Amino acid sequence: MSVSPIAAASPQLTSVAASHDDSQQPQIKTVFNDPQNFDVKHPLQNAWTLWFDNPTKRTNTNTWSQNLREIITFCTVEDFWGVINNITKATDLPPGSNYHMFKEGIKPMWEDPANEHGGRWVHFMQRRPAEGNEMWLHTLLALIGENFDNEEDICGVVFANRRSQFRISLWTRVASDSDIVLNIGRQMRTFLNLPSQVKLEFSEHETANAEPFRHEL
Repeated sequence: MSVSPIAAASPQLTSVAASHDDSQQPQIKTVFNDPQNFDVKHPLQNAWTLWFDNPTKRTNTNTWSQNLREIITFCTVEDFWGVINNITKATDLPPGSNYHMFKEGIKPMWEDPANEHGGRWVHFMQRRPAEGNEMWLHTLLALIGENFDNEEDICGVVFANRRSQFRISLWTRVASDSDIVLNIGRQMRTFLNLPSQVKLEFSEHETANAEPFRHEL
């Protein structure tokens, strides 16, 4: 999968470089022609925050938030790659741990106002590290590239490393609007290139509702 923000920026950079033929103009150094010393960055539409938690250290639900750690917030393509290339791979996290990448200002908690009326699409995977890391990266790229039609209704994504499986959960702002929820699920399936026999499951975050909204694709 290509990185849509970079792909979108490439023609613009070519155009900018072509319009500055004057030798007196300072040369624009981008990550494309000078990966080490670039001085131009490509902004993302939203800033994103990466979080980490290790549930094995939890004692109860009330202390969960104390184990949630904010790692970094980034807002450019280059900073995204700087983060991804310098953190522990998702599949190498200790079993029971989670990475969370959410829009800046949204905590990866059901109680956050942006999440409380939403739900999550979940993709369950066998413990195959290469596949798990690839699926995680493709999901991140789809998010930071704003590739979803209903990107304003997406809050973030979680990678869960469990002893029996890997799990990617895409969190949505809404759960009751079936059209929006199903469209996000279909696009998630497309972006991850999932075969038809692999199912995605949607469930509403835990609420007092007697019959929570559920879907399967």
